[in-house]
Amino acid sequence: MPAIEKIFLESAVKRLSYYKELGDKTLGALSEQELHFTPNEESNSIAVIIQHLSGNMLSRWTDFLTSDGEKEWRNRDTEFEIGNASKEQLVGLWEKGWACCLGAICNLTGDDLGKTIYIRSEGLVVTDAINRQLAHYPYHVGQIIYIAKMIKNNNWQSLSIPRKGSDEYNRQMTGGK
Repeated sequence: MPAIEKIFLESAVKRLSYYKELGDKTLGALSEQELHFTPNEESNSIAVIIQHLSGNMLSRWTDFLTSDGEKEWRNRDTEFEIGNASKEQLVGLWEKGWACCLGAICNLTGDDLGKTIYIRSEGLVVTDAINRQLAHYPYHVGQIIYIAKMIKNNNWQSLSIPRKGSDEYNRQMTGGK
């Protein structure tokens, strides 16, 4: 595989894995009840966001190169219905979606990147389809983290550089320089 194609695929997996990890840490910090917290009537709970992400990932990445990314069996509207799934069930949905997504990308070759796939009958070059999801999934992971921060408030443990911690982080990254 030529270098740039390999670099792109490795980068996509690395970035997506990073956002999965942020979500993993967030889900681990929350109770079942907290996963179902809804900030207001127009907002989604973390549970609903997980249902949507999983549904999207399974639809988009199952038979990625050979069938439309909007599968006939997917019912997007039900992903946004409030349910009473347990934390274990929600984590299972989360893991199943991510496994499908990351597995599909890991199985791509450099030759696949220029191929055309379809989502809702719209043709997309594979690189564009990957980039589309690289924008979509972090958007929702950010929502999950934001809701968790509202729930945990002062008990929130930063997933990145804590407030007022940039100088210390930079010192550590540069070996104390």
